[in-house]
Amino acid sequence: MDRLIPKVGQIVKVLRGRDPGEYAVVIGIVDERFVWLADGVHRKFDQPKKKNLNHLQIQETISSEVESSIRETGRVTNGKLRFAITKFVELMQDEAQEKGE
Repeated sequence: MDRLIPKVGQIVKVLRGRDPGEYAVVIGIVDERFVWLADGVHRKFDQPKKKNLNHLQIQETISSEVESSIRETGRVTNGKLRFAITKFVELMQDEAQEKGE
């Protein structure tokens, strides 16, 4: 099974666990099975959640702000994480409205 490996800064949707249906941002990659997630609200950058890729739905969107911040400084602010997720959700809602859903 050829699985998509997420990149740092990529938006994912949590399918299983304590917060199904929530969106988060990949802030680190452990190995081919696990990633570190944070959303800036419930999961801050300093206390990320280690999550199995089988429990995630990987979205196509990669936040360039989060990606560049982590690449340059090794950190990202929780505000940038919240902003990236909010922007993604608004974009999804706009696309759904255009389709008439």
